[in-house]
Amino acid sequence: MPTEPYDLVIRGGTIGTSEGRFEADLAIKGEKIAAIGQGLAAGTKEIDARGKFVLPGGVDAHAHIEQLSSGGVMNADTFESATASAAFGGTTTVMPFAAQNRGLDLRKVMDDYAALARRGAMIDYAFHMIIANPDAKTLETDLPALIAEGHASIKVFMTYDLIKIDDEPLLDLLLTARHGQALVCVHAENHGMISWMSKQLLAKGYVAPKYHAISHPRGSEAEAFTRLIAAATLVDQPIMIFHVSTEEGAAVIREARGRGIKVFAETCPQYLFLTRHDLDKPGMEGAKWMCSPPPREKADQDALWRALALGDLQTVSSDHAPYRFDETGKLSAGPNANFKQIANGLPGLETRLPLLFDALVTRGRPEFPERGLEAFVELTATAPARIYNLAGKGAIRPGYDADIAIWDPDRRVTITQAAMHSLTGFTPFEGMTVTGWPERVMVRGRDVVADGKLTASPGSGRWLARKGGPAALPTGRLTADMDPATNFGASIL
Repeated sequence: MPTEPYDLVIRGGTIGTSEGRFEADLAIKGEKIAAIGQGLAAGTKEIDARGKFVLPGGVDAHAHIEQLSSGGVMNADTFESATASAAFGGTTTVMPFAAQNRGLDLRKVMDDYAALARRGAMIDYAFHMIIANPDAKTLETDLPALIAEGHASIKVFMTYDLIKIDDEPLLDLLLTARHGQALVCVHAENHGMISWMSKQLLAKGYVAPKYHAISHPRGSEAEAFTRLIAAATLVDQPIMIFHVSTEEGAAVIREARGRGIKVFAETCPQYLFLTRHDLDKPGMEGAKWMCSPPPREKADQDALWRALALGDLQTVSSDHAPYRFDETGKLSAGPNANFKQIANGLPGLETRLPLLFDALVTRGRPEFPERGLEAFVELTATAPARIYNLAGKGAIRPGYDADIAIWDPDRRVTITQAAMHSLTGFTPFEGMTVTGWPERVMVRGRDVVADGKLTASPGSGRWLARKGGPAALPTGRLTADMDPATNFGASIL
């Protein structure tokens, strides 16, 4: 008896996974990958992908979308514009934040962000919850309930005056996450060192954007990582350290992982492709390159690539934080604002994958000999989907969602703002030329980008409910302070 044809067959492309590459056909039925193999049966529609790479859509696990900063500055991008920009760059799943600022009710915050995403998102998404108000209601009622409902990751800041979490409430939050089996993600820098250094610079008249790059001392990262890891180890709570920028920070993570501590970590394109010298521009122009932590040095770039190759860092996210270069964004404090008054953040949803494809696949990084394509898929799709427990995402396998990006490996593109789809108004990677670009992008089998045009409608993206998964499970190895067998019977956890 004849079987129904596949809805779509992608013919003859080079399929890339985190384990290897091979030429094959890929069939889609409904929203899922139905089959992979040679000479598959006909599809109702077919795409000739010979000479192209057929890769899983990217998973960007760190992006600020339609988010009001703690200082009252709104991101430039809506869920509609941000997810369109992501799709043009080959990303099919994004993880933005539901940001609780001081005094806000977490349940209402989550409901408000979810409503924005339902109206605008054109790719699939899951939320991290930013906690800046760790009061009893948040920790004892709202957070446990929201974790149980499918929001299984939390972000906290160890710096920034208006949202930082000090050591004791950080421990409270780590314990709450442990009980709910949620992953805790952290912006870890030593707040006192940054505050002190900034005051010294401003007092001596060093106010230009470039001084932001030295207002965050290198040691502030490694110190905060060490303190955070100590707290997480005490509570036996897995953590994800966001946007690692320094060689010293990567070394702290390597040492902790070597001791069996359950710590994950990421970096971002701005730390792999930019340095602090990019901020050294005339007038206020350097503000376009301001992010926190700031880009560092070429030696740090090399150290971060090594850390990615060694597995000390597992993912590369964009940390998309789009503030326009005008009075609505970076210059909200005026055209002559000092570096402490300028909103921090760079757009990057659209450029993350092309920059990494060019570096890993086209040019080939020496840290990944003969495995550039596999590393690209692992770092940008498979690993983030695995760590954040995004079922059916981040890989090309039968039964997985048909989130597919078809890449032209020979397409040469010079990155310009005119070609971008974010509403930020600039790109920090202006003028960089890359080879390799996604030409067709699908989410659950439906075209989102095809022939250079957006084909999805606002609100067609889907929220991904998830549990914490294996990454969020405690190790079960208790410190002597927490083990009743060695702490006189005290049961704290």
